[in-house]
Amino acid sequence: MLDLYPMMQLKTVWQLGSNNPENHHHLATIRQWWASLNSKKVTWQQRIITENSEVDQLDWEPKRFDEAFAIANPDIRGITLYWRKPDSSVERNTTPHQLILDSLNQYLYIFPKSQKELVIRVGFPSIVYETISLTNPQYLYNSSGENYILTLQDASQQLEVKVSMSPENLKQLLRQLTR
Repeated sequence: MLDLYPMMQLKTVWQLGSNNPENHHHLATIRQWWASLNSKKVTWQQRIITENSEVDQLDWEPKRFDEAFAIANPDIRGITLYWRKPDSSVERNTTPHQLILDSLNQYLYIFPKSQKELVIRVGFPSIVYETISLTNPQYLYNSSGENYILTLQDASQQLEVKVSMSPENLKQLLRQLTR
């Protein structure tokens, strides 16, 4: 059987001094991704890593020293990553000993050559949802044109949540509720 959709590589690893024949292709892939960030808002997070740590397992919850900014002029020249912060003429850079591009989650992990115990994660800001908990709320259900409005009210919290649903979304919700 012919595979018309070859599996995309989820992690691309470039390592300084690696004998892997694909190492230069991996750097080219990372260079292209890095350049694509130009003018986009990114998060810049730094964490301490030990020899036994996996970057995926580190605590990446936002910390006060994390930054978010629209990165300007991201470029890789040689093996050094360059960029600017908005409204700054100062070009910043770091030379890595390893880079890991997580294509699925759109993060680049940078392991600076000068600080072996540090990892920097650059990526797109993740969406943080606010969770509201309602216990046994009162509910109202009305139709509004083609859509349906479900209103949940919690008198103790003086909170009301209105949800507008298309007929298809309502059918899907009802199917899931009756399972």
